[in-house]
Amino acid sequence: MFKSLQHRWSAKSGYREVLVISIPLILSTGAWSILLFFDRMFLAWYSPAAIAAAMPAGMTSFAMLCFFIGTAAYVNTFVAQYYGAAEENKIGAIVWQGIYFSALSLFVIFPAYFLARHFFALVGHAPEVQAQETIYFKILMYSAVFMVLNNALGSFFSGLGKTLIVMWVSLIITVINVALDYVLIFGNFGFPEMGIRGAATASNIAIVSGALVYLYLIFQKKYRKRFNLITSWKFKRSLFDRLIYFGAPNGIRLFIDMSAFTAFLMFVGTLGTHEGVATNIAFNIEALAFLPMVGMMIGVAVLVGQRLGENKPELAEKAAWSAIHLTLVFFGLLAVLYLTVPKVFIYPFTLQGGLAELNNSVETIVILLRFVAFFCLFDAIFLVFLGSLEGAGDTRFIMKMSIVISIFLLVVPCYLYIRFFDASLLGLWWIITLNVMIYCAVFYWRFITGPWKGMRVIND
Repeated sequence: MFKSLQHRWSAKSGYREVLVISIPLILSTGAWSILLFFDRMFLAWYSPAAIAAAMPAGMTSFAMLCFFIGTAAYVNTFVAQYYGAAEENKIGAIVWQGIYFSALSLFVIFPAYFLARHFFALVGHAPEVQAQETIYFKILMYSAVFMVLNNALGSFFSGLGKTLIVMWVSLIITVINVALDYVLIFGNFGFPEMGIRGAATASNIAIVSGALVYLYLIFQKKYRKRFNLITSWKFKRSLFDRLIYFGAPNGIRLFIDMSAFTAFLMFVGTLGTHEGVATNIAFNIEALAFLPMVGMMIGVAVLVGQRLGENKPELAEKAAWSAIHLTLVFFGLLAVLYLTVPKVFIYPFTLQGGLAELNNSVETIVILLRFVAFFCLFDAIFLVFLGSLEGAGDTRFIMKMSIVISIFLLVVPCYLYIRFFDASLLGLWWIITLNVMIYCAVFYWRFITGPWKGMRVIND
């Protein structure tokens, strides 16, 4: 067994290669989870209304951008397959198409800004929460196009396997955001106390800073000539259409998934502020594991894309299974911690009097973390298979399954449960747990039986 593990460690598409590509991406997305953790923690210290509003409003803003983020981020797969096929001269053009596509998000951002108050009024949360949600959402819109652009530019580096650059930019964004959160939310160091406005403003400054760093790095001399980043700036209809053809289903999938999850949070919020706060914090804790594993998913997509570009599908499949083994170990250990020491994760939210106004919140969060400990294992497997299929270009299947599973097996059951039954918080959590398990089963089936090994996004 030891020799087998040793061989799997050093072999092509083995544990070592998966980790070399994925660890910087794991740290990158892990930095985002830390950012969100501190953001929510500070808001929990500030007021119950602020923490109750932050996650639904934040998820709504993200869900609104998901189509654009998912499509722009698919530049990653094009770059990986071009790089694997030794067609580096074509990489600059696809990066520019991703930049042009990012600008299209403005057509959604402007109307969303002006309709925000009406949308949150329809949700039915408490009036003080509605007001905070509207403020948070509208301020986040100022940097929304830069959020999309960051994904297009970061995909250039991740597709090449230069994931350390993505990690460092994410760390810069995180440090700026967390530092400004502390200053602007509470009014420290002579700045005005801004509350949830300060949290949104800090996010905006950090996101714009990240985009500027990416632009500086990507147009350095060593990249400009090698990948035709200057000479390929023109809009190319055929390549743009190809990005839409493969990337748009990925964007729709991300939009559907995040919209369904946002709807779930909205449904929970209708039960009361206590339930909303407990759920927001439980998912914020879960994000400490989930978002790093998104980094593993991107790493798998890069390796699968590069191996398929080399016409080595057997190595692409091997990379996916290597990632499965690694993620199960990580999530298994984390699940044990969620079950045995849940209050360690909850403790930061209780500092500075956080949650003091909401009776029994800690006990409720402990129960919810038991759900997280169970379904995070299925989440781990699902993410790896999702990354593998995305790296191949099987995005239309992914989109179709996301529509069916997210809408008909999450949103509709939650709505019917709230509408016609005496709904409870634990009942809603059972529904989302079953949803994750179904997702995992469907994508496992597709991976072992589907046609993804013969797919290429760079071929006509």
